[in-house]
Amino acid sequence: MGKLLYVTGPSRSGKSRWAVTRAAEWGPGVVFVATCRPGDPEMNDRIRRHRSERPAWRIIEAPSSVAGALARVQPPPTGVVLDCLTLWMSDRLGSADDEVLADWDHELRALRDASWPAVVVGNEVGWAPVPDSPVLRRFRDLAGWLAQRTAAEADETWLLVAGCPLRLK
Repeated sequence: MGKLLYVTGPSRSGKSRWAVTRAAEWGPGVVFVATCRPGDPEMNDRIRRHRSERPAWRIIEAPSSVAGALARVQPPPTGVVLDCLTLWMSDRLGSADDEVLADWDHELRALRDASWPAVVVGNEVGWAPVPDSPVLRRFRDLAGWLAQRTAAEADETWLLVAGCPLRLK
């Protein structure tokens, strides 16, 4: 079984850079799972910028099933970076909470049981005041539940703030 790492923190805290640097230790066969789908021009520019900053790894763009997509990668990866859990969740907001949680439990189990190490990047979105919108409250709550599940399964959990990593577990 491979090692599972979870890194979380606020926006622009250095989480992705930290994950890529950590995964670079796993050799040239790392697979990067990008969960953001192209959209508006600003988001498309962000995606282009992130692609240019990544090492020359194999990239899976926003698969409907992370576990299914990774099972088809040949040769098998030497490690995986999933960036990010929050965007993975955003793509499923049309589903019921229990369905999203069950889907992530399946994906998390596959990452946990894999023979290679993986790092999952997430976002801390619950440190602000309670949103006045039901949609935003649901988003915040669901992100928190997914983060708790991921941290509970992870061998290591890290919090990044202002580019500084703090090991939580």
